[in-house]
Amino acid sequence: MILSAIAFYVFAAIIIASAVLVVSARNPVHSVFFLILAFFNAAGIFVLAGAEFLAMILVIVYVGAVAVLFMFVVMMLDINFVRLREGFLQYLPVGALVGIILLIELVFIVTTQVNVPEVLAISGAPTPNISEVTNTHALGRLIYTRYIYLFQAGGLILLVAMIGAIVLTLRERPGVRKQRISDQVGRSRSDSIEIKKVSPGNGI
Repeated sequence: MILSAIAFYVFAAIIIASAVLVVSARNPVHSVFFLILAFFNAAGIFVLAGAEFLAMILVIVYVGAVAVLFMFVVMMLDINFVRLREGFLQYLPVGALVGIILLIELVFIVTTQVNVPEVLAISGAPTPNISEVTNTHALGRLIYTRYIYLFQAGGLILLVAMIGAIVLTLRERPGVRKQRISDQVGRSRSDSIEIKKVSPGNGI
């Protein structure tokens, strides 16, 4: 128990420090690296809680796909971050107001207890034996029955994010050579081939 508690506090402290560095790092690439570090430590907490499936999904999906996608988007967009930081103090009061509102809402959520009939029914239901139902089975049965619409909505949100990333990276830039498949397919023989007669001993 002592080792588990120590590991939990170590993972939690690294997650908090990584989250702060994600926001405060000046280099956006470093921010993505700190985000990956936070994901790995969150996976460690899931392992300590006995949710190995969630830990594996966190590493495979978020670290292997989402964080790598962030990395490529940050490196390909060529954003002038110096200009973006010039207006930081201008938007600081609005950001502080939004943060205070979110903090108040979180405090209300934690301190307020609401007895919802659905929650009471789930809590009062008999819990199956751990040896009979695995984490993956229990999680899949819950997601694909009670929360199927929310699960599909999450998939649609990720799809919109992927399309947005593709649209941002495919924007037109002056001076960048781009392949035009329609021009290649529609070209004629006269545009592609030029026949020259070369005399012996002379070049073209």
